[in-house]
Amino acid sequence: MNPEIAPIPVVTLKIERRSSHPWIFQKMVEKPATRIAPGSVVDIQDKNGLWVARGFYNGHSRITLRVLTTKQNEAVDADYFARKLAAAVAFRREALKLDDVTNAYRLVHSEADGLSGLIVDRFGDTLVLEFFAAGMYKQRGVIMDALRAHYPAARFYYFAEEHVGKQESFDCRAPEPPAPDVITEHGLKFRVAPGSKHKTGFFVDQRDNRKTLSEFCRGKRVLDICCNTGGFGVYAKALGGASEVVGLDLDEQALDMAKQNAKLNGAQIRYVQADLFAWLRDIIPNGEKFDTVVLDPAKLTRDREDVEQALKKYCDMNRLAMHVVKPGGVLLTCSCTGLVSEPDFLESIRRAAWQAGRTIQVFKISGAAADHPFLLHVPEGRYLKAVFCRVE
Repeated sequence: MNPEIAPIPVVTLKIERRSSHPWIFQKMVEKPATRIAPGSVVDIQDKNGLWVARGFYNGHSRITLRVLTTKQNEAVDADYFARKLAAAVAFRREALKLDDVTNAYRLVHSEADGLSGLIVDRFGDTLVLEFFAAGMYKQRGVIMDALRAHYPAARFYYFAEEHVGKQESFDCRAPEPPAPDVITEHGLKFRVAPGSKHKTGFFVDQRDNRKTLSEFCRGKRVLDICCNTGGFGVYAKALGGASEVVGLDLDEQALDMAKQNAKLNGAQIRYVQADLFAWLRDIIPNGEKFDTVVLDPAKLTRDREDVEQALKKYCDMNRLAMHVVKPGGVLLTCSCTGLVSEPDFLESIRRAAWQAGRTIQVFKISGAAADHPFLLHVPEGRYLKAVFCRVE
């Protein structure tokens, strides 16, 4: 039999399907009588034999089924991916008009764009694909072909983090990383290195927050804690007109890139390689203060069992950061830990303020930029919290 016209395997649920969430977990799925390869497209029926959806199957994964369509007459084929990707590109280009602001943005934000298990970021002519599902990895050729229709000059790089490959039971053999390139954002330049350990290469999700932060920097002394490749600091100096900027990070590779980004924009920034806890505890007794402080640490946990510990760490680092903010100064504190909810993050900031003896006036709560949409029935897509505060 021609495999192209072979019948789609059927997977049966142990439950009636009463949710629109695209993830269906292992405990809800009957084990198929015959083996189905991880990442296969399957039809999904409920316990009563009623067809409910079509999507990717992976018996090795905790997320055993990823729903792609609930239309029985819609095939998951090359045309499907072409339609979904065309819609995602059109939203960024036509609705958000991102090409007027930058040549670096998120093209596909997984479930929010109907493509569960796939992230695509654009950095100029380089498109970076990150896979979270074996099914999406199997479709990588189809996906790249569809994207070429919109970005004919595109170079591609793709990867999956090691823990994802283990969870999803697929071996993502990433190609050679492309050479670092320079992207533009609000008139500023940043060197981007896909294939480094910094996710897809640059944190485009903070674009709008970087711009907002720059508005509180004119003539100010700014401290950028966990500065990574220098985004907030460069905005503060080159766009915001800060009198002085200090960037702090423990990662030597990130600081090297930050220095290059500062040079690209003619920004004089002092970078310090140190652990934030030790460095802040050293300067607090000296009474050193900054007008504007940014605290944007990396994700603290992927494990629900460690959320309480992560919240304690957020509290500790925010308490220390508050000690170095001048009275009436601005603190931007962020969390990209998806498992930490906004209310819990705000509570950790409240505790930190109480312990530091400071009063926090929150004047803006933000999240990821608009090219990172989320679905109301898939709250997992809303991960970034950015809290702008006035510290008394």
